Amino acid sequence: MKSLKVTLVAATTTLLLVSGCATDDPNRRTKTGAAIGAIAGGVIGHQADSKNGRYAGAVVGALTGAAVGNYMDRQQRKLEERLAVERRNKQIEVTRIDEETLKLNLRSEASFDVNSDQLNAGFRDSLKTMAEVIGEYDKTAVHIIGHTDSTGTQSYNQALSEKRATTVTRYLSRNGVERSRMRFSGRGESSPLDSNATSSGRSRNRRVEVYLKSVVEGRENEAFRSPV
Repeated sequence: MKSLKVTLVAATTTLLLVSGCATDDPNRRTKTGAAIGAIAGGVIGHQADSKNGRYAGAVVGALTGAAVGNYMDRQQRKLEERLAVERRNKQIEVTRIDEETLKLNLRSEASFDVNSDQLNAGFRDSLKTMAEVIGEYDKTAVHIIGHTDSTGTQSYNQALSEKRATTVTRYLSRNGVERSRMRFSGRGESSPLDSNATSSGRSRNRRVEVYLKSVVEGRENEAFRSPV
């Protein structure tokens, strides 16, 4: 907070000094005030604390409560349209969790080889398409969470899940999703969707989940808390 105040004071002082030279401009005061407001908004908008998920909103912006449902409806439709082939092939599932949250489940068979944290070449275009839509709907926080089956040791699975979440995060970032919007983590084998006793169950458990949570005015910090 102290550094934010210092930055704002310095920016304001600089603008006032510069504007003071143009005393013959009848709109000097109005222009100076607008410029100071723009700088303040930009500085505040970049204040994010990845430790506790705090976020102070001008970069992404925030939705009013009444606008959330419609905004997420439109984003869901766009994702479903652009990822129609992947959904039909069961490579990506798009699910509405609640009014403020969307979930995209990336099946491991499509996205990663067994025991690998490198994206399959054939899946990169799909992930790029996903990134384009997420980048367009920028009033959401993006949570990337990796999961594995129970094959192998717990520590190995935890590390692999984290590496896969990191890989997806980096790829989304390279394709236009603002890094400050994203949070990533790995859950290893701790959150299975199905039984690990069967090959089909293990297949379902190997996945990366991407949650899109609305940034709602007055509750901005909530969007950056883990959804699960």
